[in-house]
Amino acid sequence: MWLPNIDLSGDTGPKYKALVEAIITDIEAGRLRHDVRMPTHRELAYRLHVSVQTVSAAYKEVERQGYLRSERRRGTFVQARLTDRASTFILDNRQPDLIDLSIVRTAYTDFHNDLSRQIHSKLAEETHHNWMESCRPVAGFEYHREIGSKWLASMGISAELPNILITNGAAQGVFTALATVVQPDDVVLTESLTDHGVIGTASILRFKLGALPTDDEGILPDAFERECRARHIRALVVTPIYTNPTNCLMGLERRKRIAEIAEHYGVYVIEDDVYRPLLEQNLPPITSFLPRLGFHVSSLTKIVMPGLRTGFLVVPQHLSIRASSVLRVTGWMGTPLMAEIGARWITDGTVDQAVTVQRALMRERQALVAEILGDAVVRHHPTSLSAWVRIPHHWQEEWFASELRKNGVAVTISDPFMTVKVPRPNAIRICVGGAVDTPSLHHGLMQIRHTMEQMPGVHAFDVMY
Repeated sequence: MWLPNIDLSGDTGPKYKALVEAIITDIEAGRLRHDVRMPTHRELAYRLHVSVQTVSAAYKEVERQGYLRSERRRGTFVQARLTDRASTFILDNRQPDLIDLSIVRTAYTDFHNDLSRQIHSKLAEETHHNWMESCRPVAGFEYHREIGSKWLASMGISAELPNILITNGAAQGVFTALATVVQPDDVVLTESLTDHGVIGTASILRFKLGALPTDDEGILPDAFERECRARHIRALVVTPIYTNPTNCLMGLERRKRIAEIAEHYGVYVIEDDVYRPLLEQNLPPITSFLPRLGFHVSSLTKIVMPGLRTGFLVVPQHLSIRASSVLRVTGWMGTPLMAEIGARWITDGTVDQAVTVQRALMRERQALVAEILGDAVVRHHPTSLSAWVRIPHHWQEEWFASELRKNGVAVTISDPFMTVKVPRPNAIRICVGGAVDTPSLHHGLMQIRHTMEQMPGVHAFDVMY
């Protein structure tokens, strides 16, 4: 049985905190490995000569930080760190021998490369770059925000200039919004399978993350309302268009109902709306119904090109000063060079052109997904960057992804997106924008179908049964 190498007999501070540090240290050092069962609360308390309450408090805190998971009637187990789980399946860098379907990103073609070369050439020819002279104001240069405001208005998003902050992509926007309103131990709700960045933020900001069940339209309003009645909910983080990873698309009535519940219970709504320009229908943002409670997050990264990390965060008017303060201490201002490129491309129509190209590419690629994987596709949309695909019951997600990796295809399993105590869906996320070209995607999808038709190796059954 594992025992921490600590002495809790002294009075140097809260014993449970020392135990927390010891557990995390041993997990980080590899002395406690993924899926190892921890001693029971009573057993560890007996061995360490402390109270059961001390062990319980320590386990609870380590679980909150994402290093342990508790399973009913089974015990407490070591959980691989989120960063480890994510990096196992989501590639940090392109690898020449792999077809990368593991990360959600826009397709990058010769068209996009030409755009990049042209803007850099034009910038190089200019004699003066006034946007490089200052790193203030923190919210972003006024003319950049004015252009962003007009672009948002073209999509039905109303935002006054003082309420717009330029961020380095949507991830910083979501983090800034959460840090503006959430305190340690507050409860924040999100989809049961959600973007792993939100899960990581919970660990950093030390809030409690709650999971809401979903259907084809995203989170269920009744479940949201039950949580609001049962306990104080500080915020809801939601992606109503092409939810990552499950690809849900929330309809108008569902959006209104979610907004009504949030308004009634005073819950802040942080809406990650990065895929909106790819959607070919007009659906108002949830936050358009919540002027005092809504944070709207958008970005050019998921619609133009992956390296254009310019985002726009729209905040409630009464929180604009506080949000700017959070931005200042976490990253100062959005990078002016990226904001300048984004502003120019919005103004001259390049962004609209890039969206049109991206939609066409995704239609072509999503048609391939439907053709090759058929009924295995749980949910996809014609212009979405990803698809949610069910794998056969005789495969486990890790084994399936591992087998694909051996055959040159990288996909993402559900682990990085799972909030606390959510059952595995036995599905994978396929990102159709990540492939270098359509023939590569076709080859990758055929490899996925072929693997689905195979039975796993004998070693896999030991885990299954």
